[in-house]
Amino acid sequence: MAGGGYFVNATVFLVDLLFGLYIIAVMLRFFLQIVRADFYNPLCQAIVTVTNPPLRPMRRYIPAVGNIDSASILLMLSLQLLSAFLVFLLLGYSPNIAGLLVSAIAELISKAIYLFMIAIFVQIVLSWVAPGTYNPVVGVIDSITTPLLRPAQRLLPPMGGLDLSPMLVIVGLTLGLMLIVAPLRDFAKALL
Repeated sequence: MAGGGYFVNATVFLVDLLFGLYIIAVMLRFFLQIVRADFYNPLCQAIVTVTNPPLRPMRRYIPAVGNIDSASILLMLSLQLLSAFLVFLLLGYSPNIAGLLVSAIAELISKAIYLFMIAIFVQIVLSWVAPGTYNPVVGVIDSITTPLLRPAQRLLPPMGGLDLSPMLVIVGLTLGLMLIVAPLRDFAKALL
């Protein structure tokens, strides 16, 4: 029985990892489309190549709403629902659809927040290590973080050459985890 527990834990880890990585790729594509990033960037092209197989056929039937790619949102939600369903089955639960849906939404919001936080941390480290240099990763990170950092820079302008706006954004994102994601997860648990 103990071996089965280890096997289940390893399988849950792999399901979370594989689904999570692909969901992050679709999420990156979604955010890069919103901010109108440079899709000639090699990293953007790689993301498009990886995410095109499911998105191309979906877009024939699911139209965009303004500049919002509805197919990407539906794909992320579907993948997160499937991942949660598989994890709950592996753990021996039989979840209902309402609990799964709320759990999937909470996890997608959480992934988006962590994606922004990691991008900001990487941008901070790169500004210390290699300021002013350009590579494809820097271009993608700048595209993603600029819409968050620009309003924060207006609220908290640089002080003596030190830009504290990333800290303000990270505090806001952390509050989002505490005030949005945590209650959604609790609500999902109550529904399950």
